[in-house]
Amino acid sequence: MRKFEDSVYDLIVETSTNLPGDVRRAIAAGRALEDKDTRSGLALATIAQNIGMAELQVSPICQDTGMPTFVIHTPIGVNQLEMKRDIRQAVVRATRDGKLRPNSVDSLTGGNSGDNLGEGTPVIHFEQWEEEHVDVRLILKGGGCENKNIQYSLPAELEGLGKAGRDLDGIRKCILHAVYQAQGQGCSAGFIGVGIGGDRTSGYELAKKQLFRKADDMNPIPELLELENYIMENANKLGIGTMGFGGEVTLLGCKVGVMNRLPASFFVSVAYNCWAFRRQGVLIDTATGDIREWLYERGSGITVGAVAAKTPPDMDTPEAENSGERAVQPAAAESSAAVGADTAGGAREIRLTTPISEEDIRRLRVGDVVILSGEMHTGRDALHKYLIDHESPVDLSGAVIYHCGPVMLKDEEGWHVKAAGPTTSIREEPYQGDIIKKFGIRAVIGKGGMGAGTLQALHDHGGVYLNAIGGAAQYYAECIKKVNGVDFLEFGIPEAMWHLTIDGFAAIVTMDSHGNSLHADVEKDSASKLALFREAVFK
Repeated sequence: MRKFEDSVYDLIVETSTNLPGDVRRAIAAGRALEDKDTRSGLALATIAQNIGMAELQVSPICQDTGMPTFVIHTPIGVNQLEMKRDIRQAVVRATRDGKLRPNSVDSLTGGNSGDNLGEGTPVIHFEQWEEEHVDVRLILKGGGCENKNIQYSLPAELEGLGKAGRDLDGIRKCILHAVYQAQGQGCSAGFIGVGIGGDRTSGYELAKKQLFRKADDMNPIPELLELENYIMENANKLGIGTMGFGGEVTLLGCKVGVMNRLPASFFVSVAYNCWAFRRQGVLIDTATGDIREWLYERGSGITVGAVAAKTPPDMDTPEAENSGERAVQPAAAESSAAVGADTAGGAREIRLTTPISEEDIRRLRVGDVVILSGEMHTGRDALHKYLIDHESPVDLSGAVIYHCGPVMLKDEEGWHVKAAGPTTSIREEPYQGDIIKKFGIRAVIGKGGMGAGTLQALHDHGGVYLNAIGGAAQYYAECIKKVNGVDFLEFGIPEAMWHLTIDGFAAIVTMDSHGNSLHADVEKDSASKLALFREAVFK
């Protein structure tokens, strides 16, 4: 199969940059249910635009391209060792070309291989079958949603839902709880795959395999079809909403599979996937290695709303009202702070230029849409750990820290940002409050919110948490105008501290300096709604 490596490379590029048609239709259906004048409506509008931008630019939809996971069926007699070598080489090429972010990290040293190769990466599962062609399927599942996977061992006592037994009703409770515990940290609205039975390993594998099903298929097992429909109807009543902002659309798809189990074990495994549901597959000719057929409808030409424009309209113009778009890209502010008119949904639009004063920060309230310009610095796990015991290489007084591990490429002109959406912020909770206090940081940007320690530090030292739209890597990359420099490149590209000039970077205040947290409010509200399903019975 001389062309097999090229075919795998094409599969990787398509999966990373172009959402399949079934996923796009699910997002469009969800968007139709959400009021466009709400925070979740704004998020879905930005998501829709980002999907179109990624396709147009052939760039990653989300900067976290996950751990490439291949499931491959081969005829008897095909050399799987050669196929594995070709797959690894295709992964290296895709990483070098900026279609994959280098995500393979040594678990002991913390070193990044830089090419997505390492012990256990990429993940490749081979199975033989009696067909004459090769079936290759790929899923790119980012770390934010991977961290929200969860496994239950029944019987169990579940928060808000009480006892979950070894029956369909207990399984129902587990799935609802899985959606609740994810909140906005898995980039909702999302998709879930559920595996019933097996052991701890095979249960998770079964759950992930459900994610390869098409979003609009029908489960052949009547009991599971009924369960899937029940979850889709009722999980969206929890009010978690897109990005955890509250709203009507929390779940876009639910697929359930079942296998036998040990008498002593009853596992329910849930694989959570964000809205950027990147999976694709191809049938390969065993003689040549050419692609014979794409297994999922390719997304080109299937819109999720108004996604053609590269930049969204200004909120304050009639065009914005007519288009339904609420993603914001206003001109750079001339002063350090400028307050625009209220949006149609009642939220204020406020423009800030870094460095930001404490006075400007104290004026902000949860729900404000902030438009940032100036310099911003990225920082993730490795940097936060470092800054606890060391000084910063740059002055962070009045600065903005962005929880982001971008996709970066370097040429003779320097570094360029290829994708730059937010990462899940809660991982930095052990460090964030101390770093805000130590360096005088005024704003932290990420997704999913942070905890009580950070909220207290924002109150005490004058800061805000800004929630960017998870997965919108192309939308935010457009706002980055220049790479000013980089520190700690030895941490790896995702973990390095990138210094970036931004213009028109839009995010929503979800934790302010007055002790208010939208994330805490939504979680409390969804917990009360979850409890309403405690006594419901599913048989």
